[in-house]
Amino acid sequence: MSGPVPAPPSIRSALGLVAAVVPVLAVLVLALLWGRHLPAIAEIFIVALLTASVLAAVHHAEVVAHRVGEPFGSLILAIAVTVIEVGLIVSLMTSGGSSAASLARDTVFAAVMITCNGIVGLSLLLSALRHRTAQFNPEGTGAALATVITLATLCLVLPAFTTSTPGPEFSGPQLVFAAVASLALYGLFVFVQNVRHRDYFLPVHTPDHGTARTGDGTATEEDHAPVPSPRDALTSLGLLLAALIGVVGLAKVESATIERMVGAAGLPQAVVGVVIALLVLLPETLAAARNARRGRTQISLNLALGSAMASIGLTIPAIAVASIWVGGPLLLGLGATQIVLLALTAGVGILTVMPGRATLLQAAVHLCLCAAYLLLAANP
Repeated sequence: MSGPVPAPPSIRSALGLVAAVVPVLAVLVLALLWGRHLPAIAEIFIVALLTASVLAAVHHAEVVAHRVGEPFGSLILAIAVTVIEVGLIVSLMTSGGSSAASLARDTVFAAVMITCNGIVGLSLLLSALRHRTAQFNPEGTGAALATVITLATLCLVLPAFTTSTPGPEFSGPQLVFAAVASLALYGLFVFVQNVRHRDYFLPVHTPDHGTARTGDGTATEEDHAPVPSPRDALTSLGLLLAALIGVVGLAKVESATIERMVGAAGLPQAVVGVVIALLVLLPETLAAARNARRGRTQISLNLALGSAMASIGLTIPAIAVASIWVGGPLLLGLGATQIVLLALTAGVGILTVMPGRATLLQAAVHLCLCAAYLLLAANP
């Protein structure tokens, strides 16, 4: 997640109060239930608490990010989401054995397909339904899409064709290069988006959309909430850490149950990656839809493509380091069907971005691609 930070509500708001209770409850439940055999009703409660903890973690990350400002705010949000994603992946990898060797690849690819097709398509649909066409900056959106395509190809496509090691995995030097390149491209993009060419990523001004710009091209602050106080920011920082501990711990508690449910349903292992991606991307999806309804399509696309970029650029390096302790192979290369879907997503995305505007048709095409991916993930 690397888009402009949406103004979060105050920690004293109703949402803030709920978000303050959830992390503490998650840590307490984790301490009480760790290592115990749980009945079905407890499993359902933990899944609900895990989902609420993800939402609470992102909420508190937004409060802290809003306090520190850009570009550090985007980095805080991205790091928080990455910790959640990596924590879920590692928790399942440590309990899944050899069958979880491709979990990182499946999760990252799921995040790319859901963001670049599902969230982008939903954002374009909501904006086009209200304003006939969705307006955005092709310069900034095109740069973000190009970075996502490059990262996806380097980290997910190339391992299927390299010959240094058997199977769809990188050798040691190749994995180091992919990790360093991912971090470098992501860091450079954050700098360009928030410092060097910030105006490329601001909402487009159109009379129908009602999005205003000041004389120097920056967005007005009429929709922004007041900056949180230092006390609120520090409180959210502590609750953010508690929420992250709760998410990672509860995921470990539920890891065996998730594996059993997927196996009992006769679904492929890739479905676990889809579940993780859907859970992690839930806050971004809600934020993107909210901005699209307000005519701020650019912000929605920033959130979608920024999430895809962070999912690759930060998760792959983190998983590469974690694989030293987890052990076993790290399968990153995509299969033929997945490569076809990724190539189609890249081509359609380029054609959507180039004009700087989109209609219901482009939205439907992206949503159709997302639906095709979900179907093929469950029924390859």
